[in-house]
Amino acid sequence: MDDFSETLADRLNQEPVIFRGSTHSELGLILLLATLFWLPVSLLIAACLGAPAMGLGLAMVGVLVTIVFGSTWFQRIKRGRPDYYYQHRLMIFLHRLGLRNTRLILSSGHWDLGRAEWQAPFRAT
Repeated sequence: MDDFSETLADRLNQEPVIFRGSTHSELGLILLLATLFWLPVSLLIAACLGAPAMGLGLAMVGVLVTIVFGSTWFQRIKRGRPDYYYQHRLMIFLHRLGLRNTRLILSSGHWDLGRAEWQAPFRAT
């Protein structure tokens, strides 16, 4: 009988970490934002220098550097925090700006079960 442990994807509670503390969806977000920033900027810089094809290489280097530093930044944000910490912080931030409603409970105070103090407890007869 084989005694090796294998992590099955259907038994994971969260998305697995794949690169420098970032998950697949986080890396996808970093890649998307880096591409949206670096591609036009690098093409503009390269066009000003007279070599537009050089812009694609510059964009590639910029995206790779952004992925490395962005993953490190996500790793620092998530260190020692509960799961989905930064997603909840982002939802609260957008809610306070009025851009998005959130399902998180943001009010503080005393909680009640909805029963008044004067009601008699239920008695079976």
